[in-house]
Amino acid sequence: MGSRQQQIIQEEQPWLLENGNPKVLTKESRHGHGRSRTAHNMSSSSLRKKSDRTLVSKVRCVMLRNFLANLQEVILGTKLSILFPAIPAAIVAHYMGLGRSWVFILSLLGLTPLAERVSFITEQIAFFTGPTVGGLLNATCGNVTELIIAIFALSSNKIAVVKYSLLGSILSNLLLVLGTSLLCGGIANLGVEQKYDRRQADVNSLMLLLALLCQLLPLLFRYSAASPELTAEPSLYLSRSASIVMLVAYFVYLIFQLWTHRQLFEAEDEGEGENNEAEEEAVIGFWSGFAWLAGMTVFIALLSEYVVDTIEDASDSWGLSVSFLSIILLPIVGNAAEHAGAIIFAFKNKLDISLGVALGSATQIAMFVVPLCVIVAWIMGVKMDLNFNLLETGSLALAIISTAFTLQDGTSHYMKGLILLLCYFVIGACFFVQRTVINPNDVTNIPIKSVTDAVLSA
Repeated sequence: MGSRQQQIIQEEQPWLLENGNPKVLTKESRHGHGRSRTAHNMSSSSLRKKSDRTLVSKVRCVMLRNFLANLQEVILGTKLSILFPAIPAAIVAHYMGLGRSWVFILSLLGLTPLAERVSFITEQIAFFTGPTVGGLLNATCGNVTELIIAIFALSSNKIAVVKYSLLGSILSNLLLVLGTSLLCGGIANLGVEQKYDRRQADVNSLMLLLALLCQLLPLLFRYSAASPELTAEPSLYLSRSASIVMLVAYFVYLIFQLWTHRQLFEAEDEGEGENNEAEEEAVIGFWSGFAWLAGMTVFIALLSEYVVDTIEDASDSWGLSVSFLSIILLPIVGNAAEHAGAIIFAFKNKLDISLGVALGSATQIAMFVVPLCVIVAWIMGVKMDLNFNLLETGSLALAIISTAFTLQDGTSHYMKGLILLLCYFVIGACFFVQRTVINPNDVTNIPIKSVTDAVLSA
């Protein structure tokens, strides 16, 4: 019987053999840290469901059986699989010339399960590559949706859309996701004092303050001049230099997170029986994982292009500003899976996981995606700087400071979450009533100096 099992494994999944004997790939066997997993992986796993391979196992053809098993795990192995039909629906709506606002919303809905599946696939690849390479892969692909949308927007010279969408991702993580997590966790655990490890929150808060400084300086630099035109080029050079500094800081942060102080960023999850054990085993192969990752990236790129092309039409059709759609709607729908996972773990009084998701995503966007977009725009010949304008930068500063104050004592209750949520609602209302003309030939919006002078003279 043992020899028959070995022969089957050798034919179907040769990478699961060790010294000629079957082995089980688990996180524990890979790096000997027990069941420690990153907060992002723990959050994503909350939306997965166990697949039943009874029917698939009866298929005689080995290649077909492997393909169907992978299809079942990747497409049907998530509670968000109901949203996958939105992908072909968006493509059909685009080529059939249906309403462009429909293409926009269908593309957003299609991006939701794709973002969650990318997280799942990178975790599966980490079973074979080890935790360090897996962590680097997750850090690179963790916000692939935002990055691809930003690149397509840059190719269309829609710099304002890039800035709005990235700012919205940071704000939604710091205020909406973290606020909802603290609120729901506090209400669900009224009789329990909720505590979390402050050390991870302190590191992420410092990184976010550095990102805020790099975005604030180009704004102040332009504001301090007699005329904004005199500082346009120097501000651009300052932004590019600051972006390089931010990328270097993020690289050091990855070393800090994945090597020297890994224990601060690992989420310990108590065992929950056989289901938890099943989650610790690889369910797709190494090369299958890369193939699925490439395929998912292609569809993310396609839908991202649709989103960028139709966002202004959706704005006109719905009577909502582009800034509101980019800052509020895009981040909420695009990262719904990750956000839902963070809130679920807050209900279970596992705030370290919720904080790891919210703060980790905000740090990754602020310190990696934003400066990378500036560098990519530089390569493409697009003049994108780190000046997000006064209203946007002020909102970001207040969000970071509010979050830092909220997390300073290592304890939580529902009132803290409520305050963060109310801050998000007020900022959302501000961009709801704002009407900004998106001029692709202009790097910035209305000059701050003239606006300030108008206010002072009124």
